[in-house]
Amino acid sequence: MKVLIGITAHNRADLLSKAIESALAQDYANKEVAVFDDASTDETPLLRERFPQVKWFRNESPKGYLYARNRLMREANADLYFSLDDDAWFIAGDEISNGVSVMQANPEVAALAYDILSPDRPTPELRAAPRKTHVYIGCGHMLRLSAVAGVGYYTPNPGFYGGEEQDLCIRLLDQHHEIMYLPGVHVWHDKSASARNISAQHVSGVCNDLVFAFRRSPYPMLLWLLPGKIASHMRFALRHDFVKPCLQGIGMFFGKIPALMSTREPVSTGAFQEYRKRLRASL
Repeated sequence: MKVLIGITAHNRADLLSKAIESALAQDYANKEVAVFDDASTDETPLLRERFPQVKWFRNESPKGYLYARNRLMREANADLYFSLDDDAWFIAGDEISNGVSVMQANPEVAALAYDILSPDRPTPELRAAPRKTHVYIGCGHMLRLSAVAGVGYYTPNPGFYGGEEQDLCIRLLDQHHEIMYLPGVHVWHDKSASARNISAQHVSGVCNDLVFAFRRSPYPMLLWLLPGKIASHMRFALRHDFVKPCLQGIGMFFGKIPALMSTREPVSTGAFQEYRKRLRASL
């Protein structure tokens, strides 16, 4: 099985080189590495000369990481897609091989969630048998491209950040695909503050989470799930001093409802209940 390791990049040239090096160093032979430069204004374009074995894409104006991921997957000449952020990298060197083995042995699996380490969770775990999960973290995950193409790739959201992973995963579950978690198979996420606006990300994340509930919740579950999500976001905002961006995100969602009406495609009740069951088990 051929794997495309796709790295979406924007203004993190210093960390991007580490991500590329870790991808090229993977011990799995049948792989290709591609970088999508989303209109970076730093030294990122200069890395082309340093890494000529990498396939490069570039936007001259920013379109966001979701556009980049979708384009990389649509144009991939591969069976599997590993998505790596520009501030994330592999650690052990066999993470791709490990994921491919799971995909080959389990054809029903469409997505693999890797075990993400970061400055706020730095301690490695022992590797263990894969287990079912509800979602993966975007900075490091593997997708079966035939399954993702079958559900239409990532659906664009009104906000620029957040919510796309759960939306894709619940649609995969709805089509009877499986999502698995690989304990101890690590990817490091540096969570660089460069090119991040935490307040703007919170606005977007709240909006997109409500969009997820609106689009995918079957009726009549929508009638209580959407108010419940709003209440949950407000409780979080009050505890963490995010009230203003939370209210902005809620307002953004309600302002987008007319445009969202045509995109509402709820999953089956069974799929939604299974997703929520796995979500609760992960808490």
